Amino acid sequence: MHPMIRKTLLSTETLYTDGAKAAGKPLVMIAAAAVIKNPWAGQGYVEDLGPKIRELAPVLGELLTGMIVKEAGGGERVEAFGKCAVVGIDGELEHASALIHTLHFGNHYRQAVQAKSYLAFNNTRGPANAPILIPMMQKNDEGSREHYLTYQFAIADAPAGDEIVVALGAALGGRPHHRIGNRYLDLKELGHDAQNPAAV
Repeated sequence: MHPMIRKTLLSTETLYTDGAKAAGKPLVMIAAAAVIKNPWAGQGYVEDLGPKIRELAPVLGELLTGMIVKEAGGGERVEAFGKCAVVGIDGELEHASALIHTLHFGNHYRQAVQAKSYLAFNNTRGPANAPILIPMMQKNDEGSREHYLTYQFAIADAPAGDEIVVALGAALGGRPHHRIGNRYLDLKELGHDAQNPAAV
């Protein structure tokens, strides 16, 4: 284990009923998180974050991906995915972003689950027990709204002021009873092409 990692956490949620109706197929969501020492803590403004990114991001990507895949029962079972980092209040938002917005981190996960989409993301700053929100979307289709999900949890003692929580999330299905259509139908109704970059 890398000496900068204080602890890891694996969290799984299974949703059996949504609203007044049984979910049918239960929705399973998984989060894997690592609490690490902020490698830039106490150094003031650091111009080049690259060396620590290249040192830590691959370690975190491999570790958290392994935790997710093992809990899911295989990468092929993951349908939606995302990532998140929360930096402690003594750090910069850029420190959280640095460790997850790099191919050195995310490519481990994309390859393990055979994904085409980019990882949905969230990066915030907060104290211990801050909400950790991992937004997710379908791993091969960004417009598949039934897989727009968010896994929320917290770690009672993290992040400390000089720490960062880095996390990956997975869903083994979509939202129960999804009935809001998809992005492509909206584009068609509005007269846009599905590849229109100005469409939302």
